[in-house]
Amino acid sequence: MTSAPAVDPALIAACELVDLDPSDVRPLREHGSAVYLLPRHEVFAKVNHRSDDRSRARTAVTVARWLVEECSFPATAPTAVNQPVDLDNLGATVTFWRHYPQDGKPQPPSAPLGSLLSKLHHLGDPPVQLEPYPPLHSLGETVKESTWLSSSDQAWLLDRREDLIRQYAELDSPLGNGMIHGDAYPGNTLWGPAEQVLMADWDEVAYGPRELDLANTFQGGVRFGRGSRELQDFVDAYGHDPRQWDGFAVLVSMRDLHTLASYIRLADRGDENVRRELSHRIGTLQSGDKTARWNARQ
Repeated sequence: MTSAPAVDPALIAACELVDLDPSDVRPLREHGSAVYLLPRHEVFAKVNHRSDDRSRARTAVTVARWLVEECSFPATAPTAVNQPVDLDNLGATVTFWRHYPQDGKPQPPSAPLGSLLSKLHHLGDPPVQLEPYPPLHSLGETVKESTWLSSSDQAWLLDRREDLIRQYAELDSPLGNGMIHGDAYPGNTLWGPAEQVLMADWDEVAYGPRELDLANTFQGGVRFGRGSRELQDFVDAYGHDPRQWDGFAVLVSMRDLHTLASYIRLADRGDENVRRELSHRIGTLQSGDKTARWNARQ
């Protein structure tokens, strides 16, 4: 008999502090953070253990709440509990968010994301000072600590990361700097009430070049096969085509590297399917193949 997936003790402790019942908790996924569903409360929780999670979680909750309550912006809503919940003894930060059941619906297309980003980029400043976007900030540590990557792959990835960070620092954004989502792509949108598309996952909200929020969708278009029509719909909805700017290729290349971090962590845990895909991705990057197709993790 297969045992049930373990539940992070930090989630149980946080639920007790905010008076939520975790008895029917269901693990949903583990990516940058562990995500759990609390069906009884129609809430999902995110548990983070990275050292910089506390301030990022507080910013995410503050910005999302401001967007929903003050700006009528279609964002996923944090719950009304006092959060984030910091658990120093467990080295964890936990946040709680309203759950939006998708009921088997397909992922929202790219065009609504373009509209959402256009609205977001035209808003004023949020009620919290945003940190500058930290390019590839966690990748270096992930690569250095990996037990599965070869030493040559580690060296190549670290060198490539440093080169892209240097190029990023020299960019002059035509759209200018401002509040950005930081991880905007169609996979971070959800269907909300009345078929409204919502923008989700505010953990990386930051201050940076607005083109950063556009690069991810184009990177996915190349690597995961989004059609040219879908990409054009995204551009039309946003109202600007960033592909004519030379610096845009730097942002797309950064996204290529960014996608490797979660795969490296899973490869270190022994996931053979992830290891095969990670080897493929690193190989195409090292060969300079900017159009090779990648496979998304199911």
